Amino acid sequence: MKDFWNERFGQEDFIYGKSPNAFFAEHLSKLGKGKVLLPAEGEGRNAVYAAKKGWKVVAFDFSEEGKSKAIKLAKENNVRIEYHLLNASDFRSNDPYDVIALIFAHFAGEERKVLFKKLENALAPGGHLLIEVFSKNQLGKSSGGPKDFGLLYSADEIKSLFPNIRFSLLSEYTVQLKEGRYHLGEASVIRALGTKNG
Repeated sequence: MKDFWNERFGQEDFIYGKSPNAFFAEHLSKLGKGKVLLPAEGEGRNAVYAAKKGWKVVAFDFSEEGKSKAIKLAKENNVRIEYHLLNASDFRSNDPYDVIALIFAHFAGEERKVLFKKLENALAPGGHLLIEVFSKNQLGKSSGGPKDFGLLYSADEIKSLFPNIRFSLLSEYTVQLKEGRYHLGEASVIRALGTKNG
């Protein structure tokens, strides 16, 4: 899987574009400034957007090519992001985050459970969780996303994996994606907004 993403991110262009995910950008702009974590951040489009808006940004991904593109994009925009090269299972955090955003961050069964528990713990009480991911109904569509059913999500799964998050939005939508050449066309996504109890 790492080789797959290094090959994809190793292409010259930014394959998901340089603009941030629309759902992420819309809702981050409504929150006060603070520290945001972006797991599986790939080429850095959301991290750079958040940094430009004054957020302290921490991101991680396991792809060396993804990190290289993200650092390049940050330099182009004269912002600084903290970007770690690591597997999701190796994520550790001692500092709380004001926002954690999972934007098309897809993980398999046990890795998903372990990571999401760590992410929930890393979110400050009252902190915000933003999610846009492909739903299980995305399988077979040509607009992007994993081809493995086990990497896709349902709203019920997300709710159960974040038991201490109070969701104000958690629903499946049909949307038109226009994010580079790999997220293009009609897609089935789950969007969620939540606040950590406490």
